[in-house]
Amino acid sequence: MSGPLLGASHDGDAADGALRVLVIAPHPDDEVLGVGGTIARHAAEGAEVTVLIATRGYPPAFDEDLVRRGRQEARCAHQLLGVHDTLFLDFPAAGLDSVPHSELNAGIGGVMARVRPDLLYVPFNGDLHRDHQRVFASALVAARPGHANTPRAIYAYETLSETNWNAPFVAPGFAPNVFTDISAHLEKKLAAMRAYASQVKPPPHERSVETLRALATLRGSTVGCAAAEAFVLVRQIR
Repeated sequence: MSGPLLGASHDGDAADGALRVLVIAPHPDDEVLGVGGTIARHAAEGAEVTVLIATRGYPPAFDEDLVRRGRQEARCAHQLLGVHDTLFLDFPAAGLDSVPHSELNAGIGGVMARVRPDLLYVPFNGDLHRDHQRVFASALVAARPGHANTPRAIYAYETLSETNWNAPFVAPGFAPNVFTDISAHLEKKLAAMRAYASQVKPPPHERSVETLRALATLRGSTVGCAAAEAFVLVRQIR
């Protein structure tokens, strides 16, 4: 089901020993919602950031023109953020619960072996959308310790309209313990979200630019800076 891995070709070795960062998004725009400012900061600091979008929409549930537009919007958003490489897998959007776990493991594992990230960002396992839960689980399989491509740290990010919509005290709750100061990069994050013109919504919708700014301000206030993104540390190897 994964189909060809689409994206610019490179050998997996970051230039001049630069930090390698991999962000895995179940769907286009998840990566900007949860990690957009952190991506921009990593890129500005010289890291090579790869974004993997794990699914694509298929008819009749998804219009082909809208799918193509979403992928083009992703490339534009990533260019604004300074992403080094954008990769796509073709697993079915809103259908990962029908994909054998081993197939999703292999698809994500192949990207892990290619990128060999130092840092890995994944969706939170308590998100309402089952695609997010499946991607989280398969990413952890691909990143298990003892392999050449084991990342030094794994962070789970929050996705507005997914992370906060699950049932409290029934599903895992998002309790961040890592915060990235994105004060100098918030405007790039918001510009990248605007590039997702087919996905961005007017306020007070959670996927609006105004709500993203409000969340960044709230997360920043938590740790004494103007704007931040929040994460749950899954594992760190030091």
